[in-house]
Amino acid sequence: MVAQNSAVFFLFLFCFLFIFAFSGVEGLGKGEQKLFVFGDSYADTGNNRIALASSWKFPYGITFPGKPAGRFSDGRVSTDFIAGYLGMKTPIPYRWRKQLAGRVKYGLNFAYGGTGVFDTRAPYPNMTTQIDFLQQLINDSVYTKRDLKTSLAYVSASGNDYANYIAMNGSTAGFPAFISSVVIQLTVNLRRIHGLGVKKIAVGSLPPLGCLPANTAPSSFQRCDQTQNALVNLHNQLLLQAVTNLNNQTNSNSFFILDIHGAFSTVLNQTQAHQGPTFENPLQPCCVGVSAAFSCGSVDENGEKKYTLCSNPKSNFFWDSLHPTQEGWRAVFSTPAFQNSLNQLWLN
Repeated sequence: MVAQNSAVFFLFLFCFLFIFAFSGVEGLGKGEQKLFVFGDSYADTGNNRIALASSWKFPYGITFPGKPAGRFSDGRVSTDFIAGYLGMKTPIPYRWRKQLAGRVKYGLNFAYGGTGVFDTRAPYPNMTTQIDFLQQLINDSVYTKRDLKTSLAYVSASGNDYANYIAMNGSTAGFPAFISSVVIQLTVNLRRIHGLGVKKIAVGSLPPLGCLPANTAPSSFQRCDQTQNALVNLHNQLLLQAVTNLNNQTNSNSFFILDIHGAFSTVLNQTQAHQGPTFENPLQPCCVGVSAAFSCGSVDENGEKKYTLCSNPKSNFFWDSLHPTQEGWRAVFSTPAFQNSLNQLWLN
């Protein structure tokens, strides 16, 4: 009987923690709109496998919800802030749709950390497959045409295709042609989401990848890699052209760019006043592996920590080698660049 009661208690606790972990930044909404999210770790709120992903390991989630819950940060990520601004509940991760079926009515998050437009990380689904998941839910009548017509989509493509390209090729040689292929496929994906019936689709511009801690570590987190940032600029130029063409081809204002690049640059350079938090050394991450062989959350075979952790994540823009802290995302959200692009999505 004691064992049975314990099992019931832990089942209740498990469900409570996941409901708590998938709550976001609440705001004032417009009716029954839903938010569908596609992409990678900048947007993932818990799709990755618990046994494989660092996002389910301590110290991830220490700020929110207080323990690891699948977000690649100490707390909330871009999806939470966007949903809150739009007055929506943070959509639950696709993989928890059956356990939390009552939350499906608010939309779903199909984003998986580590994924890209193309195949970048097995066994996680690329963006095309993520859209297939939504297509299947429509076929199964989980969502109707009316649901889709009043919904919004957020698409995050934050550089995993390019990191994978460098890992496979060893350099940035041939990058411009590959960038073009990424944007072409991303355009196909955006058009397909629109074809499913979603009338407003926001895609994030690529952040300055050369300023990620993974790329500033050689300079002790003091200087960005300007070669990579120049390639990022090419991606964003092609993306702007693609979104403009999509709106012209569909005779609509359905497609928007969320200016993540401009927002990151504002915070990292600290050259433009904004109402959000500022950081003494914005390139310095809070959680750092003790060597190149280890990353945030790593432990050895004896459970010994192989990373260092800052005393207060709020003091750092970056959480680990790739991802902002919750306070970093709050700063991004607070910039004029990001606010203006969100206002376009909201008001049009």
